[in-house]
Amino acid sequence: MRERKSKIIGVLIFIGLLSGILYLIFFVGKGINKGEIKMIGITGNNLLSANDYLKFAKLDDPTKYFELKLPVIYDRISKHPYVAGADVEYDGVSEVNIDIIEKKIKAVILNGSEPMFITDKFELLPLFDNTKFNDLPIISNLSPDESYKPLSIVKTEEMKQAFEIIDAAKLTNESISTHLAEINLRHGGDIILSFSGIKTPVIYGNGGAAKKLAYLDIIWDDMITGKNLVENSEYIDLRFANEIYVGKSENTGLN
Repeated sequence: MRERKSKIIGVLIFIGLLSGILYLIFFVGKGINKGEIKMIGITGNNLLSANDYLKFAKLDDPTKYFELKLPVIYDRISKHPYVAGADVEYDGVSEVNIDIIEKKIKAVILNGSEPMFITDKFELLPLFDNTKFNDLPIISNLSPDESYKPLSIVKTEEMKQAFEIIDAAKLTNESISTHLAEINLRHGGDIILSFSGIKTPVIYGNGGAAKKLAYLDIIWDDMITGKNLVENSEYIDLRFANEIYVGKSENTGLN
């Protein structure tokens, strides 16, 4: 009986030691740099170059790689305002790859002298030098009652409405979406939309994004080509129920 107990204890000790060794190899070992890292690469980046991300994270000097551990690399790159997540992997030879997931940018906020990004989570982000972006609408003339600082959340009713317009444009017509240049919130007044390559402004008003963009889609081809009623119009008004009004500027009722 004692001999059997001794064998069982011996097996348990062996399993415990083996588990400890495996843990050290696969988990602790991954965080240790034995001076073998010679290169750090970045994938998944669109807003900034890999070098810009590395500079921000202070990972651009290969002579200091011997000091680094993978958790430190992860922590540094994760602190970049544009990064939503990252996967850091060592290839077992000499290279570390950082696969980043960038935050989804919804628009550019223009409120005062400092332009900023706003994400799909309503988070304001600073606009760094060398940032690359295309086809993002500008949201301008926000309410003066709010504070607009980088890394703050601005989930106001007027911002929600601007997001609804952007989403409705994408669902209605890809051309409307890509031409949408500016959403002028007019400090809480009737919203005015501007489209790139089209001189005629669109008075959107407030609310009813899906319905109003569907009406705009009816005359969109004429707006692009400048034909028919749109040719001599000074504005297009979507504020009236079930109607599109094309007219002269003196009849807008806007101050």
